[in-house]
Amino acid sequence: GSGTVAKSESFDITTGCEPQEVDNALNQARKEIMNRYDFKNVLADITYDREAATISIHTSDDFKLDAIWQVLVGRFVAREVPVENVQRGEVEPATGGSVRQTMTLVQAIDGDTARKINKFIRDLKLKKVQSQIQNDALRVQGPKRDDLQQVMAALREEDWGMKLNFANFRGS
Repeated sequence: GSGTVAKSESFDITTGCEPQEVDNALNQARKEIMNRYDFKNVLADITYDREAATISIHTSDDFKLDAIWQVLVGRFVAREVPVENVQRGEVEPATGGSVRQTMTLVQAIDGDTARKINKFIRDLKLKKVQSQIQNDALRVQGPKRDDLQQVMAALREEDWGMKLNFANFRGS
């Protein structure tokens, strides 16, 4: 006879911002700012370092910095760049009384957050549901699709300081 293999369902938890969409959002933001009356002849420099996953804003003062941030948020939302993954650094004084702020894009689930997610899933006490940390992602598996969907729903309700993506949902 053939032994029945317990069937298993699984999905991966990842996070990150799509660099091309970040680029698109920033290009749109730059255009919008250039066309704004309140930014006429005002320093408003937005640079994106793809490798380092940072965005730097250099502008005349705090008010302008906040105005630029508002524009960025609008553009990120429109291009589906998760704003939760954009961490704003300290505002630093720059030349001639201007200010600079660097934002870091969260592109991976850090070890600390991964451990918290792992514990959170364990504490749901769903039968045979397991999660493993794999580099900067987590793999969740269990015999019942319903259970896995419950895990996703529960994870969505918490604030992890980043947007969690659920990928590679598959059953065997």
